[in-house]
Amino acid sequence: MDFRTDMAVERRDLYRKANNIENEIDGIECNEEEIEDIKITRVAITNAQGEEALKKPMGNYITIDVKKINNIAVEKEDKIVEVISKELANIVDKHIKKDEEIMIVGLGNLHSTPDSLGSRVVNEVEITRHIKIYLPQYIDENTRSISAISPGVLGTTGIESAEIIRGIIDKIKPKMILAIDSLCSKNVSRINKSIQISDTGIVPGGGVGNARDELSEKSLGIPVIAIRSTNSCRNGFYYERLFRFVH
Repeated sequence: MDFRTDMAVERRDLYRKANNIENEIDGIECNEEEIEDIKITRVAITNAQGEEALKKPMGNYITIDVKKINNIAVEKEDKIVEVISKELANIVDKHIKKDEEIMIVGLGNLHSTPDSLGSRVVNEVEITRHIKIYLPQYIDENTRSISAISPGVLGTTGIESAEIIRGIIDKIKPKMILAIDSLCSKNVSRINKSIQISDTGIVPGGGVGNARDELSEKSLGIPVIAIRSTNSCRNGFYYERLFRFVH
């Protein structure tokens, strides 16, 4: 089945519709929660049957949808950041300790607006690794060590992102990768309104049929959390703020 979307929740819905499944798909668990105008859908792929159905690896996929994101008040923005940050912190804490180093990887092409989210986020995140190493007296000892890289795209560098990231991991040895990328959705109504967090890694370009080398625990040796958004212009403003929850 050609999904043409990288959202687990959309693939679940498309598969159920195509196969006339009224209940849940074998190997898929799903629950929903609404907080004001924010909808959280948690999809877990639990076995090989679920993997085969959705064509995605076993793990957790959390989608945060904001119904009325345009012209919202500052207080509403705070609530959105709080919800996203809580989901991110929960999934990070399942895989590493609170004092272990994270490397943020901003994927995509800075010069292509729909694909520029990852690169833009790297410029906004508070980086702490160098301060903890060289100026530890100026930072709280409980602050997590954060480094970041934006490896660009194969067409610009001639190097697969996975090759660049693998070399950096070998040198600085972070305990986790947080990969930021744009997200392919099949539903136009999701543009500018959806963020997906998953703990299964990421295949850059996979949602649009241009798959590159995957970034995953299997390929890199450390957990890879993917945070992806359906729009690079609006949702990017959340990231600098939500990362304070992983510091």
